[in-house]
Amino acid sequence: MQNRPGDFLLTMEMHALTFTSLWHGLGWPLIRLVASVSAGLLFANFIEALNWTRGLALLAKPLIRIGHLSETAGASFSMAFFSGVGSNTLLAEAFDQGRLSKKELVLANLFNSLPNYFIHLPTVFFLTAPLIKLAAFLYVGLTLLAALLRTLLVLVAGRFLLTARNGGDVDAEPAAHQPVTLRQAIDKAWQRFRRRIGKIMLFTVPIYTLIYFMQKLGLFRWLEQAMTEHLRLLSWLDPRSFGIVVAHVAAEFAAGLAAAGALLEAGTLDARQVVLALLAGNVLASPVRTFRHQYPYYAGIFSPRLAAELVFCSQAFRIGSIVVVGIAYYWATL
Repeated sequence: MQNRPGDFLLTMEMHALTFTSLWHGLGWPLIRLVASVSAGLLFANFIEALNWTRGLALLAKPLIRIGHLSETAGASFSMAFFSGVGSNTLLAEAFDQGRLSKKELVLANLFNSLPNYFIHLPTVFFLTAPLIKLAAFLYVGLTLLAALLRTLLVLVAGRFLLTARNGGDVDAEPAAHQPVTLRQAIDKAWQRFRRRIGKIMLFTVPIYTLIYFMQKLGLFRWLEQAMTEHLRLLSWLDPRSFGIVVAHVAAEFAAGLAAAGALLEAGTLDARQVVLALLAGNVLASPVRTFRHQYPYYAGIFSPRLAAELVFCSQAFRIGSIVVVGIAYYWATL
């Protein structure tokens, strides 16, 4: 049977659509992710090569002293306010060199929760304020309180689990604080970058690609729907607010906000009910979204197994703090 010209054109269009969807869904996001991780890695290596980590650590000195944390953890905390990749790279380098124990690595990663929160704070606030008005201050305030609670708990844990340090990092390199020229710093940073970028590409690219196809096959949507089907666990919520939770989990945060804004504007729900529903949606949506977005680049910086442990610990800690704050708010406003 002879192919018609129309069949050939249809096949070409389908191939073009497939290529376009792959480019927009996988190719371009993967390029941006690798570029972002590479830039953060170069930046962190450059800062470390210039021996500026002690200067960065001074910004967090009162906190790291309370928590018995090292200068590396303090430098990572300070850097996390403007580069999450860079802050994690500092921790990974120190851990690989034996300057951080695994116990302190986990605590330092959890310690970075507060600056990571502040990175996203402007976006969250200016997204919530137009949609849910004054309830935005309650929601953002409660999530900020949860972030502060996490920081406090890390410092308390470090106080009991880590040994007090005198004069900075006990295991610091002998030449750690010797002055270097700009050229030497650039060369050293580039050499470290070349050693680590291969590992990043080896793990980040295939893991990100696998997660993309898992998403295309509907695995994550199935998980999200499975969670929303068990809303009976949220029997303490006003049933009219379930739509906010479902939208938050099954779609995105903005969808939950849009549903919340509509119900609030119509007078169906008050600010308290909206805030509780958004907190519940935040807790339910976090595990799947974190694995999908955070794990690929963590696996490039740390080993895949260690990355999974760090992501699990940070999300369990984050969810636990939001649950505690949410329960306190629920009972305080009854």
